[in-house]
Amino acid sequence: MDKTYAKEKIKEISGANPSKCMKCGKCSATCPAFDEMDIKPHMFVSYVEKGNIEALAESKTLERCLSCFACIERCPRGVEPGRLIDAARQVVIREKGKDLLKAEEIPNLIDEDTPQQLLMSAFRRFKR
Repeated sequence: MDKTYAKEKIKEISGANPSKCMKCGKCSATCPAFDEMDIKPHMFVSYVEKGNIEALAESKTLERCLSCFACIERCPRGVEPGRLIDAARQVVIREKGKDLLKAEEIPNLIDEDTPQQLLMSAFRRFKR
């Protein structure tokens, strides 16, 4: 994966500016999935800024982020780490060549244990 391309694509998809981050950690402090992430939200922003995309692609954070965007609400600089994580997830999936779900396939994948946050996250991604 070309890290310069991936970095720019993540910034483009997210609409976020990781260079505004002042590393205060408020985003990570409010994250409900903090304990399950290996790269915390404030660290994720730094990885994107430095172009360390390979580490992001292999991290648990892409799977563990709930896309609840609590981190976005707490960021005093408007960096939007949740959007960066979401965009990185999309770039990695596209890079691996995985097919996107079709709308008619989604109901078959949902059961009563599916978290509503997951459904909302999928809905936001599906709209793009």
